[in-house]
Amino acid sequence: MTKDIDLKKHIRSIPDFPKPGILFYDISTLLAHAKAWHATIERMADVLRPYKPDVLAGIESRGFLLAAPLALALGTGFVMMRKQGKLPGTTIRHTYALEYGTDTIEIQNDAIRKGARVVLVDDLLATGGTLAAAVTLLEQVGGVVPAAACVIELTFLEGRKRLKVPVETLLKYDS
Repeated sequence: MTKDIDLKKHIRSIPDFPKPGILFYDISTLLAHAKAWHATIERMADVLRPYKPDVLAGIESRGFLLAAPLALALGTGFVMMRKQGKLPGTTIRHTYALEYGTDTIEIQNDAIRKGARVVLVDDLLATGGTLAAAVTLLEQVGGVVPAAACVIELTFLEGRKRLKVPVETLLKYDS
């Protein structure tokens, strides 16, 4: 039964990746375990259903891995939010500040119907910068963002404080 699966047992911790001093929580091992992966999608679908999304927006690239099967489970559409220059056609972009420098996220200009309820999906909530920028961009193109969702939250980085929407997470790590 998928309700009995401890998802944390399927997350691999990799020290000093992508640079020294960082402990990386790798979902590759979760994706590779069929029952744990199925349980992840079921649990996320259960927490997102009350938000009544019309569409899910996945953030490149691991957010795609979650948002696509979640959209199927919830009977919604799925749209991609990508780094600058990766989407065909006319796009709308939002540039945001990082700790050192900036980054840009884009969405196709016709991906979201005005007034659509868009739940934002990514694998991990760390500092909240990318999720906050994605919420801003979704609102800029006319979406209503009732919530965001991630598998993992690094609570010690307090990324939730940067977001103006509720965030649903399945797993929390305090260090």
